Amino acid sequence: MTQQIIIDACGWVAIIDAGINFEIELEHLIGNFELIVLPEITEELEKLNLKRPRKNSLLLDLLAKKSNKINYVSHDLRHTDDIIYDLALKQNLAVLTVDKNLKMRLFKSGIDVIEVVQNNHLKLIEGL
Repeated sequence: MTQQIIIDACGWVAIIDAGINFEIELEHLIGNFELIVLPEITEELEKLNLKRPRKNSLLLDLLAKKSNKINYVSHDLRHTDDIIYDLALKQNLAVLTVDKNLKMRLFKSGIDVIEVVQNNHLKLIEGL
């Protein structure tokens, strides 16, 4: 079975900044996986990428190539973290993030969280 994983913007930035080979790490942690990116996250990453020096690019082409972009319509949610939380909860998707508040919300709701630890590895925190 393939585990779908939503990538949060801060999670992707942490992976790139740490130089983590996310494919090897994720395969080791959970086996088969599919990366999911929301348009809101892509937009956020594009803004962040413009502020970075070219040599520290966020490798957005790589993310686009290795992930599936999905549109999730949530009429009453505006904040990206709320959209991620809602989608993960409704479809039982794991989330890759380093955002403390989002991690806590997900964990308390039984959603698996993947985080960057020690600046060079990924760790799976299984939801309650």
